[in-house]
Order: sequence, then C-alpha cells, then structure tokens
Amino acid sequence: MKNIFLVTSAFLLLFTLSVSGQAPEKPHVVILTTGGTIASRSDAPSLEGHALVQAVPQILDYATVNVEEITRTGSSRITPEIWLRLGKRINEIFSQDGTINGIVVTHGTDTMEETAYYLNLVVKDDRPVVMVGSMRSADVISADGPSNLLQAVRVATKEHSKNRGVMIVLNDEINSARDAWKTDNQRVQTFRSIDHGILGYADPDTIIFYRNPSHLHTVNSIFQLDTIEALPEVPIVIDYAGFDGSTIIQWANRHPAGIVVQTFAGGRMSSGALEGIQRATEEGIPIVIASRVPGGRIPGSPSVAGTILARDLPAHKARVLLMVALAETSHKENLTSIFNQY
Repeated sequence: MKNIFLVTSAFLLLFTLSVSGQAPEKPHVVILTTGGTIASRSDAPSLEGHALVQAVPQILDYATVNVEEITRTGSSRITPEIWLRLGKRINEIFSQDGTINGIVVTHGTDTMEETAYYLNLVVKDDRPVVMVGSMRSADVISADGPSNLLQAVRVATKEHSKNRGVMIVLNDEINSARDAWKTDNQRVQTFRSIDHGILGYADPDTIIFYRNPSHLHTVNSIFQLDTIEALPEVPIVIDYAGFDGSTIIQWANRHPAGIVVQTFAGGRMSSGALEGIQRATEEGIPIVIASRVPGGRIPGSPSVAGTILARDLPAHKARVLLMVALAETSHKENLTSIFNQY
C-alpha cells in the first residue's frame, strides 16, 4: 500500500475560503518525493516526503496537493529500478485521475538529468511533469529548495505547461529534460540548456514559455514500458588520449545489450577506441558514439560502420535512450532513426 499524505484540511480551509464565500477550486498537483539535497539536513535524517512539502505552506496558495514518497535517497544512488517504479507510478496516477493538473518530482541534482530524460521518454500523458531539486540543504542559510519547490508546483498547475515534455525547474528557470545539463557543483544556476536554451521562466507574476522542445517526447513517444520489469544493461566507456580500447573489448566479452562510447569532439576517437568499437560491432552489439564536448552535435555519418551517433545527446543521456530503445528494438537502422528523433 503506497503511503499518500494529503495536506491537512485546516491548511486547505485557510487557503480556499474567502470572505465572499467559496473560492474557485484550485488546481490539483501530486508531489512524488525521492530524496536528494532538497530534503537533506546537515546533522539530521532527510525530511520525509510530506514534511518536505509542509515546510512550504505557500504552495497551498496555488494548488491542492497530495504527497507520496517513492524513495528517500541521494540521487547518486538512484537506479534504473527506481526509474521504472517512478515512471509506472506517474502513468498510473495520470490514468486513474483526470482531475490532476500535473505532477512534481523532487529529486537530487546529480542524476536528475537522467531520471528526467527517462521520464520524458516513457510518460504517457501531455500534462506537465516537473522535476525539482536544490543545490543547498534544507537547513542552511539561503536554502534554495523551498523556492524551487514552490515554482515547480506553479509550473505544474498551468494549462500552457502541457505538452512540453518533462521539465526541470531550478533557480526560476524551466529547462527541457532532454536538453538540461548540470554544469556547476555549487551554484544554484547549475542547470543549463547549452545548445537550445531554456524553455521559459517561473516569474513572480506568471509562468512564461519562449519555446517548445523540438524532439519527440511523452505522448508522442513510441516507448511502452509499463510491463517491463528491468531495463537492459548498457555501460558507458570513456575514450581518452592513449586509450587502448581494452575496456570496450572487455565489455563486449560480457555481451551487454549495448555500449555507449564517449569520444572526443565531433565523434573523433583514439585508435584504441576505433579498434575496440570495431571488435564490439563484429559481435553484433549496438554501439552509440557520443561526444564529451557539451556544445554542438556529432555531424555526418558514423566513422565506424554499424555504429549509431548520439548527435547532441551526452553519453549519460544516450545511455538512457539506448536502454529504453533496446526494450523495443535492436535493429541498427531502427536505433539510428530513434536517435535522430529523440
């Protein structure tokens, strides 16, 4: 039985009644919590889901809220198993309740990009799903978590937030799950969409969008993973100056479902990586070539026959897409088409 915490009726009464009578019904948002810095405290256990939300009562100015704790862990320990559980739960909530305006997921920032991109591929609804976290713990001066959570809820309530894919909201900025990179270990403006720019802002007076995601997502995605119990194994191998390719060959000998190789700018690679990739493709293992450079895509055609280009996806997101895609197909041409569209 999942623990669902409904914010107290006293709070709801306070914020939904006015002197002139019953106020208009507020939007309904579900908040799914997973832990991370937004819930962490320096010298105490992390806040559980409903306590995290109750610490920001201003949320009730904008929405009626249900809170459910999925897990309570730092995002460096998030696993594909948690992705599956979270994705299935979001689809279940949306399918069971048409009155819900949106879902907010609290999450640590270390792997937020990967979880968000996974959800961007598998959520089957056009209503907003908003990922939110913080760079500062809940009990430090100038903690950014409360403001971030409030803005995420505001974004999730808006009708014009629909059909924009999964979004990441921090520092009043709205980024696409596909495009966002964590770019700083300390600063609150850590998430940036390097090539495409942010989607919009959570300003004090309004939620404003300047663009839509340009790649397929959510309701337009082909991926159906509700019945999948485990995602296939896909490692990432990093190329470097003087690399002998042995790590790729070692992985190929283990016969994973696929391999992502993070190479140099533009997909150029060392001679060792070239040899290792050729060996792996001879074994029939799908190989995706990604670049370690944040900006720009890998142009042209693959330099190694039989491989797939990640284009502008970084290696960690290319891995997510390959894992999800391999649940549908292992055919090279199909995988290439998927990487071109997603």
